[in-house]
Formats: sequence, C-alpha cells, structure tokens
Amino acid sequence: MGTTRTFSIHFWLNIAKRNGDSAPIYARVTVDGKRAEISLQRQTSVTLWDTKAKKTTSRTPEGKALNTYLDQVYAKLLQCHKQLSAEFELVTAKSIKARFVGHDERHKTLLELVAYHNQNMKGVLKPGTLKNYYTTENYIRRFLVKKKKTNDIYLKHLKYSFIIDFEQYLRKGPSLQNSNPLNNNGVMKHLERLRKLMNLAMDLEWLEKNPFTRYKLKFKRYKKEFLSQEELRLFQEADIKDKGYGIVRDIFVFSCYTGLSYTDVRLLDESNIVIGIDGDRWIFTQREKNEQPVKIPLLEVAKQILEKYEDHPRLNQGRLLPVYSNQKTNAYLKEITASLGISKNLTFHSARHTFATTVTLSNGVPIETVSKMLGHTKITTTQVYARVLEEKISADMNGLRRALSISNNTTERSIVNL
Repeated sequence: MGTTRTFSIHFWLNIAKRNGDSAPIYARVTVDGKRAEISLQRQTSVTLWDTKAKKTTSRTPEGKALNTYLDQVYAKLLQCHKQLSAEFELVTAKSIKARFVGHDERHKTLLELVAYHNQNMKGVLKPGTLKNYYTTENYIRRFLVKKKKTNDIYLKHLKYSFIIDFEQYLRKGPSLQNSNPLNNNGVMKHLERLRKLMNLAMDLEWLEKNPFTRYKLKFKRYKKEFLSQEELRLFQEADIKDKGYGIVRDIFVFSCYTGLSYTDVRLLDESNIVIGIDGDRWIFTQREKNEQPVKIPLLEVAKQILEKYEDHPRLNQGRLLPVYSNQKTNAYLKEITASLGISKNLTFHSARHTFATTVTLSNGVPIETVSKMLGHTKITTTQVYARVLEEKISADMNGLRRALSISNNTTERSIVNL
C-alpha cells in the first residue's frame, strides 16, 4: 500500500494573498496527481523569489535563514513519505500533510486523547464518573498552561517527569473548588484517571511507551467511620425538633439498616419493594455504581421509616423517601452528630459502614451474605469491614475470660470443699 507512481514537493508563493511586495510561501505535495497544500507560515518578497530554484535570492541573514528553513521542510516532507511507506500505510498527499503537521495517528496530543475518551465513554461510564474525568481534564489544561506554557502536548513527549510534575502541581496548587490544595487521595484519583488514559493510548497505539510504567499510585488508608451499637441507638432515639434534620436522621438510619448508598436510597421507588422468599418485604434493586443486583430483607427499623414517609409531600415520581441533596444531607449529619456528642466525622456513606460492621458482621451475619447485600463484586472489598471489628473480638474475648474465671473459681471451691 505504500508504493506510489509519482511523488513531488513544490514551493510556491500564494500571490492571491499578496500584501504589497510580500506573499506567503506554501508547500504543495503531489502524489499520483492528487495535491495537498501546506501553509509554511512564512512570507517573502515577490521580486526576490526565484521561481525555478523555489527559494529567495535575498543575501541577507533573514533570506539565508528562510532558505535553510525551506530545505528543512523539504527534508521533513521526504521523511514523512518514507515513514508512511515503511509502515505500509496508504501514502497520499493528504496523509503526508497530516504526518507533517502532526495530525495523524503518530502525532496525537494529550487533549485529543482526553476528548476521544470522553466522547466514546458517554453512555458507558456513569455520569458521575464521566464528570470526574472532566474535572481531571480541567486540571490537565491548567497545568499545561501554567507550568508547561503550552495549550497542549504531543503524547510522544510525555515522560515520567511529566507525571511527577503534574503530581506536584496537584499537591501544591489550588483546587478547582477552593484555594486549598487537594488531599493525597484526591491527587491520586486524578493521576489514576490519567493512567487509565495512558493505557487507552497504548491500546490505540497512539503511544509507544507508557510514562506510568515506573510510577506507583500512593493512596492513604483512612479510618472508616461507623456508629457503634450505642451510638446508633442514640441516633435512632434522639428527639430532633427540626423537620429537615429529622428527615436526614431517619434516612441515614434507614441506610444503617439496609446498607444502601446515598444514590441507591435516593432512587428507591415502589417497584423495588417485593415479597421475598420468606414471605416478607425485601428490597430488590441494582447498585447505581456498578450495576450489581442486590437483595436485602427489610429489617423492622427500615420498615417503620418507609411507613413513616409513605405519604410525605416531598415524594415524587414514586420515590419512597424524601432525600435531600448529598451536600445538604452531609452538612445536617455533622450538626446532628455534634449535638449528640459523637466525636466522629460522619458522612452519609458512614451508614453503609455501620450496616456492614455494627448491624451485620458484629451480630454474626456471614461475610459472604454481607458482601451480597452490599453489592460488592469481590469479597475482598467486604473484608475491609471485617478488619475494623477488633474491638468486638476484644470485647468477646474479655467476656470469655470472665466466664472462664468464674468457672475456674467455682471448680476450685468445689475441690476445697471435697
């Protein structure tokens, strides 16, 4: 496919765009009679242009520099033709032009990759996930302009140092939301998305070497907050006068007894309540995050909350609970937590952790069952919750020690009495 019958390169002045004695210089590539013209972004005097030599006759330093540039362009166009032929690509005037100006597959840019990904992932990734990629794109654009002094960069120019520089920019620069820098895990999430983009570029053969090859993401493990049995009781029994705060408390408690995430609770409707295998009411739904089906028997507390709000005026489109925005919900939760004297940094997601630890695992529910109800695709994800139950193990063993101590004392007295 790389073989052609004719190939020529011709420099000429575009007299139609003449301005006084100056006119722009163009390169014309011809392959098998088909042409492609390239503006070389240079001008020269019409009277000093040699139409046979295709150069300027000017002997000034500027004239000599122009002729040197034209020689370089000529050599580069020949090289583009040679490369396409060696790669068994279709050699045309347009493909040579594309290779020369950097618009072919070998010269894709970082932002072209981002645009390709975001366009093709519409309908594949969840809207929230795609929104996160748009945020990462905004950070990349800011980094390129402020630190690299450019609007874009060729993929082939991305090195390990680019990743390190981008990481430092994320760590030290202001976040998009406020003037404070991102925390470590926020930085790592953006780098994780950039790494996925680089993997895509490798799959598309737009990149020969992945700059992430020797880079390791360094996520920090943070303590997963959840309510203890006593704290959960305080939440349930608290006398909350404000209706809005009361709604947030109730829906948080509902999640503590179902394990559903904020989004899954918000989307619950009448079709999700079915009669299960035991003849009682269950929640049958699908996780918004990973589309995993989940089936959860309704515990009594959860049933009572659903009944409490079944005629609430804020319900619409068949929804079961009047859920506020995530931001408002978390703000109210912090105030409720503080008012109850609970010194934990709770978010709505803490309810899911509470379900996994305090409500289920601590009460002997097998981890395999908990994993199914949480909608985890791997049981190793659920095992994270099992690790935080050391206090429960300690309490159980202390109870065993006391029981053994009482038993031993009784035995000793019996022996003495003999």
